[in-house]
Amino acid sequence: MTAIQILLLIAAYFFVLMLISYFTGKNDSNTDFFKAGRQSPWYLVAFGMVGASLSGVTFISVPGWIDGSKFTYLQVVLGYFVGYFVVAYLLLPLYYRHNLTSIYEYLANRFGPTAHKTGAFFFFVSRVLGAAFRLFLVAIVLQQFVFDAFNVPFELTVILSIVLIWVYTNKGGIKTIVWTDTLQTTFMILAVVLSIVFINQEIGWSFSEFLDSEELKNYDTVFQFDDFLARNHFLKSFFGGMFITICMTGLDQDMMQKNLTCKTLKDAQKNMVSFSIVLVVVTFLFMLLGALLFIYAKQKNIAIPLMDGEPKTDLLFPEIALNSGLGLTLSITFMLGLIAAAYSSADSALTSLTTSFCIDFLKIDKQPEAKQKQIRKRTHIYMSAVLVVVIILFKYVLNSNVIDSLLTVAGYTYGPLLGLFAFGMFTKHQIKDQYVWLVCIMSVVLITGLANIDASYLNGYNLGYELLPLNGLLTFLGLYLIRKKA
Repeated sequence: MTAIQILLLIAAYFFVLMLISYFTGKNDSNTDFFKAGRQSPWYLVAFGMVGASLSGVTFISVPGWIDGSKFTYLQVVLGYFVGYFVVAYLLLPLYYRHNLTSIYEYLANRFGPTAHKTGAFFFFVSRVLGAAFRLFLVAIVLQQFVFDAFNVPFELTVILSIVLIWVYTNKGGIKTIVWTDTLQTTFMILAVVLSIVFINQEIGWSFSEFLDSEELKNYDTVFQFDDFLARNHFLKSFFGGMFITICMTGLDQDMMQKNLTCKTLKDAQKNMVSFSIVLVVVTFLFMLLGALLFIYAKQKNIAIPLMDGEPKTDLLFPEIALNSGLGLTLSITFMLGLIAAAYSSADSALTSLTTSFCIDFLKIDKQPEAKQKQIRKRTHIYMSAVLVVVIILFKYVLNSNVIDSLLTVAGYTYGPLLGLFAFGMFTKHQIKDQYVWLVCIMSVVLITGLANIDASYLNGYNLGYELLPLNGLLTFLGLYLIRKKA
């Protein structure tokens, strides 16, 4: 597929998104932008959330991770599944009971203004980094396979990507995203299914023959029970995955904002449960695709693509889809899936950042009504600029696999949110609100120090995704220390 063909495909795709934006953003109101009038059908939200949760990270990075991790990532995914039920039946009732627009308003009701702003700040950092990770992946693919041919610098590629998102989310906000996410999820799932079909046909296998093949057995390691000290031991991966879901979905304004557009709590819970089942199945398909990509690459002597002189397994899927001669249909399918996966998470991230900043920091509901829309629109532009800067920085500082980096960073940034919400929900203590920010910062500092201790000093114990619940526990204990005496 040529660079010109890819550009035409992207243009056609965004034309469709603009049409959706036109019809869903006619009111251009803050109510629609923040809550979609609480009229979203639960099944539409559930299906669209699949694409937003998986994103470009899953679409490219999970297949690229298989050669090193085998299928052990499935341990984390099973933890995700349990975590979604915790979100559905513990956190969603809390949010609906308080009738929240930003979920961090709960912290203001429970503890005070400092806790509110501290929680919103950690979400802001978490979501900026998470969205930047996801868009960085898409930007490097577009750069390598499209814009390098036109000598367009990486920085301009990033700016163009963010501008396109801003254009179609500027008016409708979350109301637009509920519908665009549905379209984007459809393209993403179609892309992974057709990729598996086409590559199997090229090898000469049926799907069942692929599942029974000796080559796949080289990748079929799933559960790790032998060495508890290892980073990917089952218990560490499972419970780490569970807490990642509770935090990155249940305590994240981006994901919860979609749920809060449902008409009732019951609808939101149906959305979450059905979404969790589909997500596990689709993630497993991505892992199968990853194994198939490496099998095909070995058979056809396709080298791992280089980025800045270093092998980058995240680029294997685009290399095979676009440059290995498997046909235009696979190339189109891949590009549609990639664009859909990337923008289904990035657009909602930009909208949720705008929502949180307007509600939690600017107190937009306290501003004169005539100024509220102007504040929202200006904030939307500022959030776009922040994402551009962070994505460009990643090009110079990010070395490891993107999904591993994303989950590792979550341990630092979502831990304080976990501790704050847990203390609010499971204790009746009031706290000295003015010290909350200090407790959260100290927790992150301690976890950072712990994460950097060499395993030899811990009798060979390798810290992994359990850093997240440990961070939450440290925050919880810190809040207990600053509790007010009855």
